[in-house]
Amino acid sequence: MTSINEDSQTITQKEPIAAIATPIGEGGIAVIRVSGENAISLVNKAFRGTDLTQQDSHTVHFGHILDKNDQVIDEVLATLFHSPKSYTGEETVEISCHGGVLVTQAVLEAILSLGVRSAEPGEFTQRAFLNGKMELSQAEAVADLIHAKSKKALDAAHQQLEGRLGEHIKQFRQQIIDATAMVELELDFVEEDVEFANKEELEELLHELDEEIDDLLATYETGRLVKHGVRTVFIGIPNAGKSTLLNTLVGKERAIVTDIAGTTRDTIDVDWSYDGIRFKLTDTAGLRETEDLVEAEGVKRSQKAFEEADLVVYLKDLSRPINAEERQEIGRFQKNAGDTPFILIGTKSDIALEVEDERMDYDLKISALEGEKINELKKLMKQRALENKHYDSSSLLVTSSRHRDALEKAQQHVQSALQALDRGMTGDFLSIDLRAALKDLGTITGEITTEDILDSIFSRFCIGK
Repeated sequence: MTSINEDSQTITQKEPIAAIATPIGEGGIAVIRVSGENAISLVNKAFRGTDLTQQDSHTVHFGHILDKNDQVIDEVLATLFHSPKSYTGEETVEISCHGGVLVTQAVLEAILSLGVRSAEPGEFTQRAFLNGKMELSQAEAVADLIHAKSKKALDAAHQQLEGRLGEHIKQFRQQIIDATAMVELELDFVEEDVEFANKEELEELLHELDEEIDDLLATYETGRLVKHGVRTVFIGIPNAGKSTLLNTLVGKERAIVTDIAGTTRDTIDVDWSYDGIRFKLTDTAGLRETEDLVEAEGVKRSQKAFEEADLVVYLKDLSRPINAEERQEIGRFQKNAGDTPFILIGTKSDIALEVEDERMDYDLKISALEGEKINELKKLMKQRALENKHYDSSSLLVTSSRHRDALEKAQQHVQSALQALDRGMTGDFLSIDLRAALKDLGTITGEITTEDILDSIFSRFCIGK
């Protein structure tokens, strides 16, 4: 186990590890990261240039990396980080070499031949957490930062990396610690029949904590959409313009468009970002009864996509008169959408029938082919997707289901303690719930953790991070 002494800031080093920290492939440069016990002296054995062991931290040195036969592999820059002033807290060297699969791999193999082990996915960041360089929630934010696919997801990851979630959790834990102290002080003097806990003050503290946790939990649904994207489904009868609209939004021919009904036989998923929000657009097979087995399976998948959607966009072709069956179909989907935002769009407005059906309450009429009202549609999609959501670009968002689950468990224990207090139950019952809430919150920041939690979190990381 690695440990950090906060007074001296000295870290017990673990076995040295190495990995390529940049994407594999052709490029200008690549970076090989080495961290752990004697990392600098080990790299120095394969380095021809200045003596790295005699150099200061945060300095860069030009030289060559040699193979085991003392043959030059590449000219490199070696950047030194002395413990504890490094990403991992350990002694660290970052070797910048020329990019390219072969040369990068050769440099890595030269380092591994010195008795350095290949790093596991996320092992550098895991060591940073274990060495007290960051909280667990901040470590998770590193992966979110790397995988972010929209500006808002990037902003949310930055907030968490800065420790804003950790600050909230520490505040919650302190409130519980204060409440627990009030209760357990009374328990220590139970034989003297002395009451130290002010029941009204304790109840007020727990009610305040319950509301604060509830406010943070309320941001999760928005956080989920920001992090993972808004699952948006285009649905309607064949030839309603679903594929054309998808192609128009993403700016390329992603879906096949023809005048033949049933061209789209399977769901097609495409990522698209608008105003910092990521949308996962799904083009679906046209809704109709069919004896074609392949098309029937496509219609079935369309229904499944509809059920899992965060936003439903139903398209109606304005160039064709609506019949009773389609009117009924639109009503059915609108009703079945429930709380899921539902947008009714009239398409092909450039060739719409002169006599329109006044009974249809369209949210917008567009022509994807001509680009008419497309900007208005984009704004409408974002507005409806985040409607009734707690969204403020400056506010903290809970984006992890793990964090949400821990907060929900902690809140349940706080509410249980409130119920026990209301029923006049003894302090030992309150103490059990308060300590359980403390434990649940501790799993978010890492004050309390297990190997299973760490394995689950860091397995998502790329090797080299």
